[in-house]
Amino acid sequence: MLVEYTQEFWDDRYRQRARIWSGSPNRQLVDVAEALPPGRALDVGCGEGADAAWLASRGWDVLGIDVSEVALSRARLHADELDPSIAERLTWRRADLLAAPDLPHDLDLVSIQFMHLPEPERSRVFRSLSALVGVGGSLLIVAHDPSDLHSGVGRPHQADLFFTPQEIAGLLDDAWDVRVCESRPRVERTSDGRDVRISDAVLHAVRIR
Repeated sequence: MLVEYTQEFWDDRYRQRARIWSGSPNRQLVDVAEALPPGRALDVGCGEGADAAWLASRGWDVLGIDVSEVALSRARLHADELDPSIAERLTWRRADLLAAPDLPHDLDLVSIQFMHLPEPERSRVFRSLSALVGVGGSLLIVAHDPSDLHSGVGRPHQADLFFTPQEIAGLLDDAWDVRVCESRPRVERTSDGRDVRISDAVLHAVRIR
């Protein structure tokens, strides 16, 4: 069992702070999804629900899944504060991806933001999640780029958790059209007020058959 990916580990982490994440949607999700027609989306590792809420505000019907029940309880509370027309588009479910949960198929978007798994679990989980995308639908995977290991920002000192977008593109067959496969630089402010240049590994692929 990978301890870092159990419900207990993540419940404990979320309990350490009243809020773990910024409350804003991930920028690479916004960049890609704002150009997509709304449909049915799966937000993998939804955390406190900011990405799912943003998608719902754009007309998407979203299932947010996470291994942490503490995170999901916060996502539900956040959803209760939204306009009812947005909140009704949101569904939350606890799911352990390492246990191969039953998830909906023929989705228009599967978004996986900053989920860092070692091999062989990474390839197995990403392949199973990509299989949930319907024809014409999008797979979006965003992660910390391997170059961040030397950036000075707070990243796990485990090189095997990092991967390039090209590695993930290599998991896809010819049923996919890869639209974006690159490392995108951006600036992140550290806890001590420094601006540090980092990069996101971004893969956006559309299932064509």
